[in-house]
Amino acid sequence: MAEDNFIDFIKINCRSGHGGAGSVHFHRDRSNPMGGPDGGDGGRGGHIILRGDRNKWTLLHLRYQKHVIAENGGAGGASQSTGASGKDIILDVPLGTIARDAESNTLECEILEHGQEKILVEGGIGGRGNTHFKSATRQAPRYAQPGTPGRDVWKILELKVLADVGLVGFPNAGKSTLLSVISAAKPKIGAYPFTTLKPNLGIVAYRNEQSFVMADIPGIIEGASEGKGLGLRFLRHIERNAVLLFMIPCDVDDPMLTYTTLENELRAYNPELCDKPRVVAITKCDLIDPELQALIEKDIPGDWQVVFISAVAQIGLDALKDRLWDALHIANDSDEVV
Repeated sequence: MAEDNFIDFIKINCRSGHGGAGSVHFHRDRSNPMGGPDGGDGGRGGHIILRGDRNKWTLLHLRYQKHVIAENGGAGGASQSTGASGKDIILDVPLGTIARDAESNTLECEILEHGQEKILVEGGIGGRGNTHFKSATRQAPRYAQPGTPGRDVWKILELKVLADVGLVGFPNAGKSTLLSVISAAKPKIGAYPFTTLKPNLGIVAYRNEQSFVMADIPGIIEGASEGKGLGLRFLRHIERNAVLLFMIPCDVDDPMLTYTTLENELRAYNPELCDKPRVVAITKCDLIDPELQALIEKDIPGDWQVVFISAVAQIGLDALKDRLWDALHIANDSDEVV
């Protein structure tokens, strides 16, 4: 997928259909020339609906569809016939899409499952025909209700990538290289900052034909939670990951400081991210000898779930998968308790 094809934020104008007008009609036939009211109700206006589609990974297909207009409901007819409902507009979106009101920024719905549907903007209600207004004192009502108008609003659609494991690290920490080695994903790799400009997903094969999904998130820099670098644009994708894999290169001056800086950026963006299960990978370990690795291990806090790996030399990858699989089970168990 080309870099420009990954769209995770759009703003669209949604106009639902107006409800159809109720009918003012009286029954007339040869045997009953003075029949009573029989005007039917108007049809409801078309809804605008979001529907989850597991085969979509981006909001690109909606990027140039700035105005979404649903059909109006039909007017009621004779013989108490109800007008046709306006045709709904269904917008297929990737799993992990949320919708917000553009004016208030209020979260309105989220799509997490394939085929799940949520009404984004409701159509207007059809008006009642004159048959509803007949009474003992009003035998021939000559009025009916108009339909209620549809809504014309702006909505924000925002995609948060759904993945089991999210890679967290500074630029050039080896995230894309790891994903390319342990999955079939082919992210862009280069020795300069912000090689990754969009999240990349890969399916990682595990034992007994099991698997999990890993997401390579563009690198975090200090101040990302304030919008620096790629900042807030991609931090939101980490919210959907069940487990976080912190990746720290072995050649940094202070691994603990690197880890703390990453954690602080996550906490500043959303404190709940710090409650997620995590694993720490010390990367590029093929560049150091066993003595230096032992010195690094000595300085690592005892509560860290640490694995020394090298994606290029394929060192420690099986141990990393085991740690991640265990962490995923912890995450799933905590979700069941909640």
